[in-house]
Amino acid sequence: MSTESSNGSGKSSWLDLRTGLLVVMAVALGALGSMVMNGDEISTSTVVAEETAKADAVTETEKIDWLAAAPGRIEPRTGLVRVGAQLLGRIAEVTVKLNDLVEEGELLIRLDDEEARARLQAAETEAASRKRERDAQSAERGREDLRKAEDNVFSAERALTNARFELEYELQAKRNGSGSDERVSEARKGATIAKEKLQKERAAYAIAQAKSDVPAPSRLESALQAARSDVAVAEAVLEKTRIRAPVAGTILQLPAKVGEMVAPSPEQAMVVIGDMSVVRLKAEVDEHDVSKIKVGGKVKVKSNAYPDREFSGKVTELAPSLGSPKFALRGARRPTDVEVLEVTIDLDGSVPLLPGMRADAFFEKTD
Repeated sequence: MSTESSNGSGKSSWLDLRTGLLVVMAVALGALGSMVMNGDEISTSTVVAEETAKADAVTETEKIDWLAAAPGRIEPRTGLVRVGAQLLGRIAEVTVKLNDLVEEGELLIRLDDEEARARLQAAETEAASRKRERDAQSAERGREDLRKAEDNVFSAERALTNARFELEYELQAKRNGSGSDERVSEARKGATIAKEKLQKERAAYAIAQAKSDVPAPSRLESALQAARSDVAVAEAVLEKTRIRAPVAGTILQLPAKVGEMVAPSPEQAMVVIGDMSVVRLKAEVDEHDVSKIKVGGKVKVKSNAYPDREFSGKVTELAPSLGSPKFALRGARRPTDVEVLEVTIDLDGSVPLLPGMRADAFFEKTD
């Protein structure tokens, strides 16, 4: 009896275990089927999305209305004019500030010029002394005209120097509020007249010196010429202590500070100037698209700085030859690399784009 009860109980437990295993397997198979169905749904959704994207891309391609696209960089009309020092010295004065509008020839920075002024004054004194000695001796026949021409050239050089300093003074007075446009105009006119006078006197001196019967200079005449040469050298050194604006424009960068030591260096710009009256884009067109670009063609310009805006412009200049790209760096150059054509694009109206910004040019199709 006990043995049968024991066997019956064992059979019942084994059946219950088998039933439980079957239930677990059924649940697992159901979950697996659900996962497969979900996977099919995900795969189908992905395919549909990819096909939709391809269709959108085709539609966008059909909407393209430009001939070529090219990267570029924004710059002022005159480009970025970098002005540096011509000699070693200490900055004594900075006469302008960032965003100031400056005129051509206006003083921007003055280096310490005490030594240069002293040398110029000493050279002028020596030249005046030598001239008195020469005038006390009568000129040889045939040198009268040449002596007079030499004196006229020296006087014209001094007049031009004084006219330049007068213009410098009037420009500074105007910036400080004590001058006027009329006085600046008069000083600029005086400098122009002095420059023309010097050119005329130098031409007359060349004619007088070219005569075949002119005797050699005397000792006193040679001494005077040497003294006047010292004046010219001292004057040139003094002029190099003045950093002037080579063009009219806006002060875009001004790293110079009073008291700093500066030296001639192409990599060290003391002032950066640009004419912002017209903003332009320097773009680089691949050689394959060169034939599509014409002067006067319309262009749309886009920049990541203003993603929702387009700027209009037109092609104003094409480079005469191809060159290596500057904006799209591609590592070391290879013989098979594509060359580019530099294209200048003037932008219409007032735009917020700043010099140095990268932008893309899209050259529009023409009817």
